[in-house]
Amino acid sequence: MNKRIRRMIEPSMRLCFVLLVAFAAATFLSGPENLWLAAAELALTVALFIYTRISNSRRRSDLLNYIESLTYNVDAATKDNLVHFPMPMVMVSMEGNAILYSNQAFLDLTGEHEHFFEISITDVIPSLPLRWLAEGKTECPELVRVGERKYRIFGNMVRTDESSGRRGYTATLYWVDVTEYINIWDEYLRTRPVFAIITMDNYDEVIKGLTEKDKSAFLSTIDDRISAWTDGCGGYLSKYDRDRYIFIFEERYLNGFTEKKFSLLESVRVLTAPNGIQPTLSIGLGKDGKDMAENFQFATLGLDMALSRGGDQAVIKNKFNFEFYGGHSAQMEKHTKVKSRVMANTLAELIRDASTVFIMGHKYADMDSAGAAAGLCCAARTLGKSVRIVLDPKQNAVQPLIDRMTTLPEYRDVFISPEQAIVDADGRSVLIVVDTNRPEQVESETLLLSCNKVAVIDHHRRAATYIQNAALNFHEPYASSAAELVTELLQYMVEPGDILRFEAEALLAGIVLDTKNFTIRTGSRTFDAAAFLRRTGADTTEVKKLLQSDIQTAMARYSIVQRAKIYRTGIAIAAQENVESRIVAAQAADELLNISGIEASFVLSGGPDAVNISARSMGEINVQLVLEKLGGGGNRSTAGAQMRDTTLKDAVTQLLAAIDAYLQDAEDAKS
Repeated sequence: MNKRIRRMIEPSMRLCFVLLVAFAAATFLSGPENLWLAAAELALTVALFIYTRISNSRRRSDLLNYIESLTYNVDAATKDNLVHFPMPMVMVSMEGNAILYSNQAFLDLTGEHEHFFEISITDVIPSLPLRWLAEGKTECPELVRVGERKYRIFGNMVRTDESSGRRGYTATLYWVDVTEYINIWDEYLRTRPVFAIITMDNYDEVIKGLTEKDKSAFLSTIDDRISAWTDGCGGYLSKYDRDRYIFIFEERYLNGFTEKKFSLLESVRVLTAPNGIQPTLSIGLGKDGKDMAENFQFATLGLDMALSRGGDQAVIKNKFNFEFYGGHSAQMEKHTKVKSRVMANTLAELIRDASTVFIMGHKYADMDSAGAAAGLCCAARTLGKSVRIVLDPKQNAVQPLIDRMTTLPEYRDVFISPEQAIVDADGRSVLIVVDTNRPEQVESETLLLSCNKVAVIDHHRRAATYIQNAALNFHEPYASSAAELVTELLQYMVEPGDILRFEAEALLAGIVLDTKNFTIRTGSRTFDAAAFLRRTGADTTEVKKLLQSDIQTAMARYSIVQRAKIYRTGIAIAAQENVESRIVAAQAADELLNISGIEASFVLSGGPDAVNISARSMGEINVQLVLEKLGGGGNRSTAGAQMRDTTLKDAVTQLLAAIDAYLQDAEDAKS
């Protein structure tokens, strides 16, 4: 140790003294006349050597004394720190988690009076995780609760040499009591404001034909139900419009509302107005906003989402996503056509200002999206604008329709691929999306992002992801099909004689497909649209031909039906790998509904990388809510989903769990 320190602190003087002696010898050998000079040089060299030795010895002695003093002080401070460290501290062997040492503060934390010795720390504090130390972290990722106190733990792990020669690891843990801070933070979160907007979905229908006395009495009953639901929250409830309320309350009460699935929806739905109409409510809630204004904006978005999904439900919107509650009742048709007229005028203005009109449906286009596209193509052509229908020429279920339409002069160059549409689009192009409102489901999401002006025409219930900032959004979940909505728009945009017979037949085929021959999701406006198309020349026989399938498709469809099994009560599930066409699976799901006692059907196909699910319902079971749990969407009677990176067996298991969860939620809503 001394030699090492000497080498570190002493300058290398040996060479200097050798040179000085050499110079003295050279002087001596130069001649007798330089003898005294040589003696003087030698004497000076000896004196300098003696001084250097004495000086280095003193410096080395002082340094050694300093190091010994420093080592003693550090050791004393370390020992004192172990004993009197103000925070709880414990040293643990990572082999067996045995406690090696703990200070008095740690004993006070655990409530013990005697020091631990060779006791596992997980026996003392079972909730303590230690994996984070092995991962090289210096802070425990979660709080540790001991009794009524909460602690944040910091620590480090060092390698030690054991007497047996093996190397072990020892961890030192420091415990910081953060109970008061966490309690204040929790109280802050519990007192965050939540905005709720409550509206009556069918106010006009409820009060229609009622006397002032009956109307006042019935609306007062609804007011009482809402007031009773909000009592006990210490919140603020105000009716700011004839059919709208605003309710502001603290977030601590939100869990109570969600656990009861917003019981207000059911308590109002069971009422019946004197005219026989049952009222329904929709609730939009906003939370986690940076201020009051953003919470109100979130509540408005939540309400819009609830209404776009058919009403009679509550939707919570936070800064990240939506949460859905309710929505089990059937949607009510709106009888007014004012909105259709307004939307038709707005759409006509968008088309007139456009350089080119692009019409795009969902992936793997069906008769509804293709028929709606044909109807809009008629509107754009009548308004004198260049129009293109964006469709994948290989992946679609309407090739016979496309083949017949391309024989018409009006449709010679209308159908283009998504890639060509991206090349042709410019800053004044308008993109009309039909039969879907989800960006990930369109034929080309790149084209959707490329167009500045987008219009959406859809009848599916809105999902958490939807096309935002659209210049026009004609979204009516009550409608049977996108073809029905486009037919309503055409009545205000073109003359009946402007519609080609084949365009009318394509629109009617879309309505027939989505209504299953007018048996599901049909309202008075569905038949009005069909009657209008019939008057413009649609031939029902030709419509039937458009919906026909070949013998191979029919055989494949019935093969799937034969594999179906009944789950619980009235739910048919069929699973088959390597189904050649998704349309076959969809047709098989439709076919299963023709069997007596079947209320809903689910057909799974594909694998091993992706599984497609086609779901159909007679209306009692909301298949959209079932498949939303698996990342899908649609509407109450028709829905679909695609599950990636899963096997067919796993997909069936997840589907059964989603069905069970849906039925349980439905039972809870009724109770």
